[in-house]
Amino acid sequence: MTQPPLWTSYVAVGDSFSEGMSEPDPRTEDAYLGWADRLADALARRLEETGDAAEPFRYANLAVRGRKIDDVLDRQLEAALPMGADLVSIVGGGNDILRPSVDLDDIADRLERAVERTRATGADVLLATPTDPAKAGLLSSLRPRHAVHTANLFSIAQRHGAYVLNLWTMRSLRDWRMWSQDRIHLSPEGHRRVSLAALDALGLDTDRTDWTTPLPHEPLVPRTERLVEHGRWVRTHAGPWVHRRLTGRSSGDSIAAKRPELSPLRPGELPFG
Repeated sequence: MTQPPLWTSYVAVGDSFSEGMSEPDPRTEDAYLGWADRLADALARRLEETGDAAEPFRYANLAVRGRKIDDVLDRQLEAALPMGADLVSIVGGGNDILRPSVDLDDIADRLERAVERTRATGADVLLATPTDPAKAGLLSSLRPRHAVHTANLFSIAQRHGAYVLNLWTMRSLRDWRMWSQDRIHLSPEGHRRVSLAALDALGLDTDRTDWTTPLPHEPLVPRTERLVEHGRWVRTHAGPWVHRRLTGRSSGDSIAAKRPELSPLRPGELPFG
């Protein structure tokens, strides 16, 4: 079996999924860590362990919460490609898919052109499918869109030699404990497992039982408590999200990329919990 490349640099472009919400970074207010940061740390560790790297691993993360495909594939990718990283993760379209109407074929066409451009630089590309929302309550209505988008991503990857982080088949993510209180972004444990799945998608060795095995069964919460929690979620998360959409605003309107330059990253530098 062919060994994966020894990547020396990595850039992530995307939305909140790649920015890392909702795992607070203790070093900075309103900043977050996530699966892409953990992936970068693992790749930095792998490079250091070879003992023959002339320079330290370098990492940039241009992803910003709330951004749609226009920003990810235009502004972010335009900034990312001149950096010359040898691995680029491109994860976009999730916020577009949430809109009342969306052209999935157009998203696929644009993603394919972005992958072609990135591969032409010599960089490897990592894509990521949506999760399967079959048991995700109100979000379960998105399942047909997520399924089509997933099929499109695998087709793009097959045509252009890209890697795919397959969240669709991660059954462990069907547990709400893998998600934050907003029910949209991953919890620290969710980010940890997704980072291991990303390493696996890149052809690197992982302990699959560590990230695929579901958490131990949790006793069912009484119905009254579930209703109270649902009401709290509507007031705290769903309501503000709907209001932003109605007023044409985004959670990322005043947010800049947390790691805008391709800069050195030492293993263990990032303060994961």
